[in-house]
Amino acid sequence: MSPLQSKASATPDSATPTKNSPKTTPTFAAIGSPYFGILLACMAVIVILSNIGASKGVQFGPIITDGGFFLFPFAYILGDVISEIYGFKVNRKAILTTFALSIFASLSYWVMIALPGFTDDFGLAKQQALQDALGPVPQIVLASLLAFLAGQSVNSAIMVRLKAHHGERKLWVRLMGSSGAGEFLDTLIFCAIAAPVIGIVGFGMFVNYVLVGFVYKVGVQYALIPVTAVVIRWFKRNEPSYVEAAPAT
Repeated sequence: MSPLQSKASATPDSATPTKNSPKTTPTFAAIGSPYFGILLACMAVIVILSNIGASKGVQFGPIITDGGFFLFPFAYILGDVISEIYGFKVNRKAILTTFALSIFASLSYWVMIALPGFTDDFGLAKQQALQDALGPVPQIVLASLLAFLAGQSVNSAIMVRLKAHHGERKLWVRLMGSSGAGEFLDTLIFCAIAAPVIGIVGFGMFVNYVLVGFVYKVGVQYALIPVTAVVIRWFKRNEPSYVEAAPAT
């Protein structure tokens, strides 16, 4: 079997579009190479750190956000890369794996807080600091679970559907269209659940939190689209099992 045949056979979910097909059937890479594992690990670390940071309310003048604001957009960028290279089903596995690890991390925090500590003043202060820092995280994880599951699922579905229409062309359209819809749904769900834990009260503060979060996340993703596109092209060249979809007809 030639290398080209071997590469094509590594994508069992792909199909070859016919000449008269109204749109192309996108092809994706298998997950047997080390690249997917690296992407998954990075996504899990970013989401877990974001969950910890999100327990702290942050204010820049009139702007209200949380301590994880600078990290979370990168989880969606990784989701875009996984969706484009490996497809919707693989990205869904990455989402579920990431949040299984987030739940494990949250349970670990609970055990750490519950363990008996030193009873001197220093030990009690350390215990209180740990509880203040990690205590709200379970509710943040719940908010992140529901929000990221919904937002990433919509983000990935739009990426794959647009790829079916455009083939390998118009990557920027896929990145912009999927990011806007996914991030809005994610931000709205997350803020609705997490706001009381962070200390955001009142309708005005909540609207501020939602709008700032959405505009920032989408702005970061849009600003980094050239970088994301370069990363995706690199994966397409170097992922051994990736086969480019034929152009749409």
